[in-house]
Amino acid sequence: FTANQALNELMTYSKAGQIAQEVFSSLRTVLSLNGSKFEQKRYEKELDSTRWTNIRQGAVYGAFLGWLSLVTYLVYAVGFIFGSLLNSSKDYHGVNITDILIIVPLFAQYMGYFTFIIPCFQSFSEARGAAAPVFRLIDEGNDINVNETDVWREDNKSIYNINGDIEFDHVNFIYPSRKGAPVLRNLSLIARAGQTTALVGSSGSGKSTCISLFLRFYEPSSGRITIDGRSIADYNVKQLRQNIGVVSQEPILFDISIYENIRFGKVDATREEIEQAAREANAHNFIMKLPNKYETLVGERGIQLSGGEKQRIALARALVKQPTFLLLDEATSALDNISEKIVQEALDRACKGRTTIVIAHRLTTIQNAHQIYVLDNGSVIEQGTHETLIAEEGGMYQSMVKRQQMGRIDNDKDDMMSMQKATEEDEKLTSLLIASLCDGLHSSSSFFIE
Repeated sequence: FTANQALNELMTYSKAGQIAQEVFSSLRTVLSLNGSKFEQKRYEKELDSTRWTNIRQGAVYGAFLGWLSLVTYLVYAVGFIFGSLLNSSKDYHGVNITDILIIVPLFAQYMGYFTFIIPCFQSFSEARGAAAPVFRLIDEGNDINVNETDVWREDNKSIYNINGDIEFDHVNFIYPSRKGAPVLRNLSLIARAGQTTALVGSSGSGKSTCISLFLRFYEPSSGRITIDGRSIADYNVKQLRQNIGVVSQEPILFDISIYENIRFGKVDATREEIEQAAREANAHNFIMKLPNKYETLVGERGIQLSGGEKQRIALARALVKQPTFLLLDEATSALDNISEKIVQEALDRACKGRTTIVIAHRLTTIQNAHQIYVLDNGSVIEQGTHETLIAEEGGMYQSMVKRQQMGRIDNDKDDMMSMQKATEEDEKLTSLLIASLCDGLHSSSSFFIE
C-alpha cells in the first residue's frame, strides 16, 4: 500500500515539474496570453492529489508508531503486574523486586527501538515505489534471446571489418510498449555497399524504425538484419555504432563549445580531424566568422545557432569518425530553402563512397538515389529508381511526387502574387512621392514669380 502511494506521489511531482518546466521555457507566450493564472491552477490541480496521498501515508505511519508505543507501555504494564504476582506468590521465591525493576525496563526499551525503523520503512517504501516503473521497463524490454554479455563484448577484429550490403530479411517488429500495434511487417530490403538507398512513405510507415533497429536500439521481433551476410547481432554494439554516422531531422547539440560538440562523435579526434569534418559539412567558414570560432558556446540545444548551422555541426559530428555507414533521417526537412541547399550540398558530398540510408520527406532530395523503397504500413510496396517509380501510373511514389509538385506550384503562385502586390504598392508610393515633389516645385516657382 505505502509503495503504491509513494509511486503515485512521485509520478504526480514529476507531472507537476513538467508543467513548471514547460511554463518557464515558454514564459513569453504564457505572459502574452495572460495565462499565468491558468497555468498556476493547472499546477495546483496536479499537486492536489498528493495532499490526500500524504494524509493517507501519515495515517498509516501514525498508526504504526502508535501501535509500537502501545506495545512498549503494555510491556511495562504486563511486566510489572506479572512480576508483582510472582513476587507475592508463596510458592515462587525466585524473583525479587530488583529483578523486576531491571528486566521489565530492558524489554520495554528493546521494544522501543522498533520505532527507529519507521523512517527506514518509509524510505524503503518510497524506493520500492520509485523502482517499480524502472523494473517494469526492464521487463518490457528484456529479450530472453539476447545475451547482454555477448552484446557488449569486445571484439577487436570486427571493428575494422564492418562493411558490405545492409539487408533486412523478413523483419517484423513490435515496440515493447505497444504490443498490439506491429510497426514492421515482413520487411525485406537491401542497401548496397557504397550506394545511396532512400526510404520514403507516409508517417508511421516504419522508416525511422528501420534506423533504430540498425543501430540496435531494439531487436527485431523476428527476421534478421545483416551486413555482408553477417547478422548485426554478431557485432559488439559499440563497434557497430562506431562505424555508423547519424544525422536526424532535429539536431541535438549540447551546451558546450562547437569544438566539443564535433569531438563528441570521436573523443580522441585531433584538431585537424575536427576541422576537416567541419569543412566536409560546409561548417568551417561560418565557424571561423564567429567571435570565438570553434570555442563558441552553442547554448542549450544549440539555441545560439540557426537551424542550418546546427545541422551542419551535427553532420560534422557524424563525419569526424569517418563512418562506413551514413544514416540520414529527414536531415533537411526542417530547413529553409537557402539552408537546405547548403546542407544538401554537404550531404551529397558525404554520401559519396559510403553506404547511405536516407529517409526523405522532400522527394527532390533523393532523385539521385541508387534505390528507392516505398514503405506503407510497415512493408515495402514499391522499389526502384526515381525514373522507374515515377513512370508507374497510379503508384504511391508517383502520387507523392505529384502532390509535392502541386504544393510547390501553389507556393510559387503565392510568392508571385506577394511580389506583384509589393511591386504595385512600391509603384503607388513612388507615384505619390513624385506627385508631392511636383507640387512642391510648382509652389516654389509660383512664390518666386510673385
